[in-house]
Amino acid sequence: MYQAYRANLSALNMHLLIRYGSLKDMQQESSNELADQIVLITGGSRGIGFSAAKALGNRGATVLLVGVNPLNLTRAVAQLVSFGIDADGIALDVANSEAVTEKISNHGLAARTDILINSAGVMSEKMAKTLRTSAQEWRRVMSINLDGTFNMISAIGPQMAARKSGRIINVSACLGRFTGPGLAGGLAPYRISKAGVNALTKNLAAELGNGTRGVLVDAMCPNHTQTDMGGPLAPRTPDEAADTICWLATRIHDAETETGFLWEDRKIVPW
Repeated sequence: MYQAYRANLSALNMHLLIRYGSLKDMQQESSNELADQIVLITGGSRGIGFSAAKALGNRGATVLLVGVNPLNLTRAVAQLVSFGIDADGIALDVANSEAVTEKISNHGLAARTDILINSAGVMSEKMAKTLRTSAQEWRRVMSINLDGTFNMISAIGPQMAARKSGRIINVSACLGRFTGPGLAGGLAPYRISKAGVNALTKNLAAELGNGTRGVLVDAMCPNHTQTDMGGPLAPRTPDEAADTICWLATRIHDAETETGFLWEDRKIVPW
């Protein structure tokens, strides 16, 4: 499957150039500030994850996309390559802990990831209140949103801690907060999974010294966005939603850097 995936890149790359126009039309302003950095993005084949991939790739990073659908992944990688971005893809279900460990450890670049962005996620069924949620629905959402985030951190985080260098950015949701629009009922598996992501973020940041040991760990809320989950009428574009991700990935890290928080539009918001 992987060989076929790589073989299709050239043809898809040409197709995308024809469809989307010249490289100049497709590229954003670029720089080389991340030229020596490897960025791995789960859920990176579309939506917010793909927008983050474009932005960070245009800053010189090597971008690795993780997605469960090989065809979507191939198209996304081909599009990034057509923009002049160094990109590769890993077909992987983040909910499968054994597969995550195997594929990350056996991929030469993924095993050396500098910036991990956990963007893979699914929404729960609309009527999934706590007492109306099936065990299957609960497990489906938790396995991707929370277990998937843990699985990726477990596979990549140790080498960051050992090198005392790295960034972990978890795409959470304001619906998972204990304040504001957070745990107010409804969409139980989704809200609770994101509350779990928030707790995982804060706990891991504390375990890593809240930035004093070289690794920054943060969560961010993208808000209602025009994705498959948010729908076409959402007020925010994926590029706008990805802005805080890219800022967290590129901000200066010094003794005054705040980490271990939930961020929204580059500002800390209460858990």
